[in-house]
Amino acid sequence: MFHLTTKEIEEKNAVHTAGEIHHQPAVWQELVTTLFSQKEVLNEFVESIYAKHDQVRVILTGAGTSAFIGDTLAPELNRQNSDKVQFEAIATTDIVSNPTEYLFADVPTIMVSFARSGNSPESLATVALGQKLIKDFYQVVITCNKEGQLAQNIQHDDQSITVLMPEKSNDKSLAMTSSFTCMMIAAHQIFSTKPFTGDGTKQVIDNAERLVETVADQVDDILTFDFDRIVYLGSGSLSQLAHEASLKMLELTAGKVVALNESSLGFRHGPKSILNEKSAVVIFMSENPYTRKYDLDILRELTAGDSGMKVIALTEKKDEAVEELADWTIPVNYSEERLQSDFSLALLYIIFAQVLAMKKSLQLGITPDNPSPTGAISRVVQGVTIHEYEG
Repeated sequence: MFHLTTKEIEEKNAVHTAGEIHHQPAVWQELVTTLFSQKEVLNEFVESIYAKHDQVRVILTGAGTSAFIGDTLAPELNRQNSDKVQFEAIATTDIVSNPTEYLFADVPTIMVSFARSGNSPESLATVALGQKLIKDFYQVVITCNKEGQLAQNIQHDDQSITVLMPEKSNDKSLAMTSSFTCMMIAAHQIFSTKPFTGDGTKQVIDNAERLVETVADQVDDILTFDFDRIVYLGSGSLSQLAHEASLKMLELTAGKVVALNESSLGFRHGPKSILNEKSAVVIFMSENPYTRKYDLDILRELTAGDSGMKVIALTEKKDEAVEELADWTIPVNYSEERLQSDFSLALLYIIFAQVLAMKKSLQLGITPDNPSPTGAISRVVQGVTIHEYEG
């Protein structure tokens, strides 16, 4: 698996991380099959709320990786849906500290909570604030843990619904991998006006199956370059995906690799100053022809000099123009048909980022399943004090 023997994976404490990255295509298939069987119930729940109100606000929320699910989805869902429904990605960590800046009493709101464990103190507090402050308040809890407090709290609430992920998506490793992609797929299926069809699902899963078996070839080659800084770039929803990609590297290398994310256009406005001869830059290339022009512009700019840094470009299909510029080009769509959107690309691109982070962690002598043995970070956040809101 990923050019690692079973013995190496066990000795280096990477059993959960490696397995949870690798099994994503199979878990996605299980998830989509379940969602198809629940389609009528989920559609009826959402459409009944839309029918009651002239405007509906959908808040996509979570903390850390769970927040980045909403960040990645919001542009795509807003593009698809009517003006009646507005999607906003707001982290629980922002809502808890500043509730009246984000929660509005007279705006009907569906709060979509993304939660691996369902026990994060900020997630529970965000829901409590929503219930307290918003008159017409609805919940969709998308979680990997049926025993979590978020799911338990709404068992008898007819204005709320829980969508459980497959058991295998409840990552045991510290870093979220399959939980991230599964919850993102679930929310897309529930709220998209163009959810995956059977063919669309098969195409993405088939490509993911091939990617998890082959991506280690490119990753191992990339790791011959001794980088200690990495930047992830993209445009639109892929710019938001870059946030999750950079966090994976930061988490799994215990901060030994400085990781940054930006948009392809925004990178020039200051963040570009981070680059030196030990930097790697990863560009998530959009499949949208117009957006792609901006991704190509920054690719050309980054590869124009002789700074010593290296550039990796992820693309949908093989692209000669990109291959001439980038040090490594990684196409992720092996099928003849084009993928439906950057959302489909995001599911494949993030696999590369997960594998690169895990193998960089191993290269540095860090244990991926527990890259923070001092407890600086933990699987479920600790040390948060939730203060009573009396506004």
